[in-house]
Order: sequence, then C-alpha cells, then structure tokens
Amino acid sequence: MSETPKHTVRRTIARHGQLSSPGPVQQLLRVLGVALAVVIVSAFGVVGYAAYDFGATFSADAVVLEGQEAAPPDIGELDNKGVNILFAGLDACEEEYKQYFGNGRCPEGSEYDPESREQVLNDVNMLVHISPEPRRVTVVSFPRDLMVEGPECTDPQGDVASALSRTQLNEAYYRGDLGCIVKTIEELSGQTIDYGATVTWGGVIEITNAIGGVDVCVGGEGIYDEHTGLEIPPSEKYTLVGVEALQFLRTRYGVGGSDLNRISNQQVYMSALARKLTSEEVLSNPSTLLTLARTTLENVDPSSSLTNPVTLVQIAMAAKDVPLQDFTFVQYPVVDDPYDSNRVAPDYASAEALWAALEQNVPLQITGDTGGGAILAEGEEGAETPAPEDTQAPVETTTPETPSMTETPAPTDTPASGELSANVHGSDASQVTCSNGVG
Repeated sequence: MSETPKHTVRRTIARHGQLSSPGPVQQLLRVLGVALAVVIVSAFGVVGYAAYDFGATFSADAVVLEGQEAAPPDIGELDNKGVNILFAGLDACEEEYKQYFGNGRCPEGSEYDPESREQVLNDVNMLVHISPEPRRVTVVSFPRDLMVEGPECTDPQGDVASALSRTQLNEAYYRGDLGCIVKTIEELSGQTIDYGATVTWGGVIEITNAIGGVDVCVGGEGIYDEHTGLEIPPSEKYTLVGVEALQFLRTRYGVGGSDLNRISNQQVYMSALARKLTSEEVLSNPSTLLTLARTTLENVDPSSSLTNPVTLVQIAMAAKDVPLQDFTFVQYPVVDDPYDSNRVAPDYASAEALWAALEQNVPLQITGDTGGGAILAEGEEGAETPAPEDTQAPVETTTPETPSMTETPAPTDTPASGELSANVHGSDASQVTCSNGVG
C-alpha cells in the first residue's frame, strides 16, 4: 500500500463533471423524500448525504498543490444488485401519547417501558425493495392481522421463542424484537432482508411536525372515527400535524373498519409525505432539513447493519434517479382466514407472481384497485366512484385440514409486462390518492 499524502483534497462521490441545478442534495432528496415516506429510516441518508454534500461543496474549487494527490472518491453507488429493507411501525403505549389510544389499547395505569416489548405490536410492516439496474422501488405492506407461521426467534437478550405453526404477524416484535419480524417476513416471502428499522407512532408524529405537517386529501364522506377521535370533513387539502397525524395513521373505522383499508389509507399519507419532502418548501430550507434529520435520528431504531453512513448514502444513491411512476406501493395479497373471520391468510399464488415480477425486474402493472381505504383523486387516470369497503377480489382458497400455513400453490408464471393479480392492490408515487372516508 502506498503512503498516504499528509494533505489531500476530496473529490465528489462519482465523476460526473460539474453538478448543475438542482444541486446534489436536492436531487437525492427527491428519492429520499419518497423513501422516507415508506421507510422512515431513509432519513438517515439525509444526514449522511448532507455531510458528504457539505464537504463536496467546500472542496469543489480546491486546488491540488504540486506534489500532492487528490483523495479518491470514498463512497460509491451500490453494485448492480438489489437491496431489501424492512420497516416496522410499533404500536407502543408511550406515556406522551397513550391517552390518544384509548383504554382498550392502553389501559389506565399502564406504564410504557422502552426496554420491554410487553404490549408492543408491530402494526405496520413494510418491505422496501430497490431493484438492480434499471432501478425500481417497490414497497410491500403486510397486514397486521395476517396469520402466518412463526419461526423460532432469539431476542437481543438471548431468550428463545419457539416456532409456531400459526400466529398473527403483529406479534412478531413481542416474540423476538426487530430480528423476529425480519425472520417472519423472510420465511413468508422467500426474500432476503438486508436491513431493518423500527419507529413508534410517537416518532412518526415528531417527524411529521419537523416538516410543518403533511397535506392529505380526504374523499368520500370524510373521516369521523370515535375510536381515535379523528374528525376530518371531505377536503382536497387538509394539513395533518401532531396528534392528528397519529390518529390518521391509526384509523380503521373512519375508512371502513378493516385493517386492509387502514393500509391503503396509510399509503395516502405516505404519498403525501413524499410530495411534501420533495417540495421546495422543504428542499430549499436547510433548517428544516437539519431538523428533519435530527428528529429522525432521535426517533428511529435501525438494525446494526444500517448504522453505517456510507451504506445509507449508497442505498440512497442507488435509487436517486428512479422516476415516481416506478415507486410502487402495494398490499401483500390475502384471502379470508378459514379459521377466523376477523383475520386474513396469505394468497400465495398472487404473492408468488409479485415476487417473480420483482425477481425479473420488470415494471409492475397493478390491475387491482387502490384498496378500500383510498381512492384516486379527481383527474387522476382511472379515478372512479369509490368502491365498497370490501374491495378485495374474491380468490378461491381451499380450507386445509389443520391450521398450517405451509401449503403454497405452485408458482405462477409472470408475464414479461409484470402484470399482477387483481388481488394485489396499490398505486405508484406519481398518482395522487385520497382517503376513502365513510363518515
């Protein structure tokens, strides 16, 4: 190894000549805004990339002195490979916010211990897939009420939870922390998950407040949910701040009552958050960006594999040029659970087609609707009269003799177009969606 010069001049991450407007931070934050909307941990990339950009700006006109060498780029884009990140939103009875959850969820007198997993549910579970070249980003949301097999899990303290033939997905965190959520979804999906992170509802509130709130569209008859205390009339633009952001993300009865409807309503929020984060109001305000980054760092708990700033920047750079129409939000396909009408079971055939399309890296063609909790905004292609609450397409399923989740239909051939089953609901980030309020 040659001796390192005592004085070096840093160059940019990649040699692309002079950077034109928009600047590198603005360009990257376009994708980080969308990524943050679907996986809050991506805001760590804001920190890492901001540090890089400040350094790059400082050294842009630096002069290499005679006899000295410029330092080589020390960060590069990911190799031509895909990456999977699991994001889990935790429904915890935090002292500051538990009064808004009601006694049914957080009984009076209960105390929240951040070191304990008691009463903590992983109610939001999202797998973010960034494909190899050409880059595409797909976010798969898994219902909290999904019945799955529970793998054997070992928590950070070394305690082992035995494997279960049948358990509810949102109990995985209680069984073994973030690692158990990752392992459960890996076994369900067959996908390898590289990174993960968790955030509580309180953390989402703080992040929403850091950017001055999020503007959402509320359609249908508006949202009036006595269970969460949320009341929003039909509105083309309604700004969610503070506790209302929490209530909006938690509401089920305001959008039809089902967990599947809640997922599509949450995707309305995520798309709106993406638009806010990529707006000039945020991108051109260094104070807001730094507040956002600091707030995220304080409220998100990443896996150890996601704490390297270089890795975060590489992930962000890999997706920085992905067009909005190739940021796709979908719900994991399900059927009615044969043993409990209040739960759902995997639709393996439809899911296999989704995973095959991601493996082939073809543009996803969503043939299903946006989900019962969301509708396309007026003027969007495909916008129509809101569907009834239960928009799940009927899928034939055979009731097994025993409650086992292991029977998987044969893989379904996926057309080159990436056309998905009508039982896969969702939209892409270029579409404006509204909550489908039921009054």
